[in-house]
Amino acid sequence: MSYNFQNVKVLLVEDNQPMANLITTVLRSFGVGEVISCLDGQQGFRKFCHVNPDLVITDWMMEPWDGIKMSKEIRNNPNSPNQFVPIILMTGFSEKRRVIAARDAGITEFLVKPFNTRDLYRRLYQIIERPRQFVKSDDYMGPDRRRMKLGQDEYTGVKKRTSDYPDGKIPISESDQLVVDIDFN
Repeated sequence: MSYNFQNVKVLLVEDNQPMANLITTVLRSFGVGEVISCLDGQQGFRKFCHVNPDLVITDWMMEPWDGIKMSKEIRNNPNSPNQFVPIILMTGFSEKRRVIAARDAGITEFLVKPFNTRDLYRRLYQIIERPRQFVKSDDYMGPDRRRMKLGQDEYTGVKKRTSDYPDGKIPISESDQLVVDIDFN
């Protein structure tokens, strides 16, 4: 599927200039109308507040602020003009603990470097075609960390959210034999 990105404004936060040039070229080949570049997360957050882009693509490792710090500011700072903006984190580090840290910082999509144009386009596809609801709690603001795959049956395990049980009776075992009655008021 092809999209028209002519009116899309992307904030690119990347401290490696050749990589920034490459990403900009790829985005322009997709038809992205405007790419605004910054060299670090602190400058990126200031620019984000000023231009309010439709998408943020950021590197992880930068100084003085890395992409994770900037993402947390975008999601939690009261001066953020759009806490719900999609954020794609690009990094050369793909260890599970890093993916989890990115997810827990409110990152929308994760992309490992080196990447190819198809990989970046797939992340854009995910953002457009499979958007996730946002969750705000005491210690997290960002896309719902549970991904639902289209075409698969709904989750069949024990549901743990109080909103799944409007009657206040939450099962504490998969057999549903043991139920806890909770007063939500």
